[in-house]
Amino acid sequence: MSEIIQIDDSVITLGQFLKHANIISSGGMAKPFLLEYPIWVNGEPENRRGKKLRHGDTIKIEEFGTYTIESTADGE
Repeated sequence: MSEIIQIDDSVITLGQFLKHANIISSGGMAKPFLLEYPIWVNGEPENRRGKKLRHGDTIKIEEFGTYTIESTADGE
């Protein structure tokens, strides 16, 4: 089962997501975190903190779990 992460916009970057989901405490921690922990976005390996995530995307982080993006932005 995945944890739902609600965002107010239609798009969030992977780095912003990590902070929003309380996985890291500051944006500056994103790059080192991505070097240390394997991450998959929609089943594909990902290590770019600027990767854009949208409503319905699934993020799996080894040792942390699986998350699904849910957008509350208009049109979603």
